[in-house]
Amino acid sequence: MYTARGTIDKSHLLQSHLPMVRRIALQLAARLPASVQLDDLVQAGMVGLLDAWNRYQEDGGASFETFAGQRVRGAMLDELRAGDWGSRSLRQAGRRVERAIQAVGHRLGRAPTEAEIARELQMGLPQYQSLLQELQGSQLVYADDWSGEDGENTFVDQHTRNLRAQHGEDDPMGQLLAGEFREHLAAAITALPERDQLVLSLYYEQELNLREIGAVLEVSQSRVCQLHSQAVARLRATLQDVL
Repeated sequence: MYTARGTIDKSHLLQSHLPMVRRIALQLAARLPASVQLDDLVQAGMVGLLDAWNRYQEDGGASFETFAGQRVRGAMLDELRAGDWGSRSLRQAGRRVERAIQAVGHRLGRAPTEAEIARELQMGLPQYQSLLQELQGSQLVYADDWSGEDGENTFVDQHTRNLRAQHGEDDPMGQLLAGEFREHLAAAITALPERDQLVLSLYYEQELNLREIGAVLEVSQSRVCQLHSQAVARLRATLQDVL
């Protein structure tokens, strides 16, 4: 719809696409701590929606809904990063877990077990598993970037764009680095323990929630949360190693 001056009615634009914005916000909120307010995500998404309208070109190939979905999701993730909602101590704990996974993995030449990681961190297994549960929210922004809306705008795609921006679209080195990163990520996922691979597949590919994954694995929802956090930590540790 247009105004009397022939310009787009932005209030109509916001209202007509509000269900899409709320759907994306709910998807993110389901994986975030309760301290993150749904309304804040929706507001950030509305800003992304307006930005999408200003940037959209009909001859770009993608439909407006697809393009807007990417911008809305990106705006919400940017808001989360800018808000720094993960506590500093929790982020530091996450990095300690990643370093422990790296250290034990190097010594053993294989993916370490939970008990081995806990020993490296000098804590009991129950304490380590409790920490994994706390890390679930702090890892979301990074992990969720690997699974883009409709296969678009993924963490890998963003990394590829960054490399091409640094080295040039047609630069062979930039293309090589981008391709190698995808290969490293695929190899890192393949190297995960089978159960970790299954958790990530059910969570990101099948889009099951923690309760549903627990039913599949016949474990509690909190246990799925622990397994997910550990799988993400393993991936981050491996990628830091190879990159």
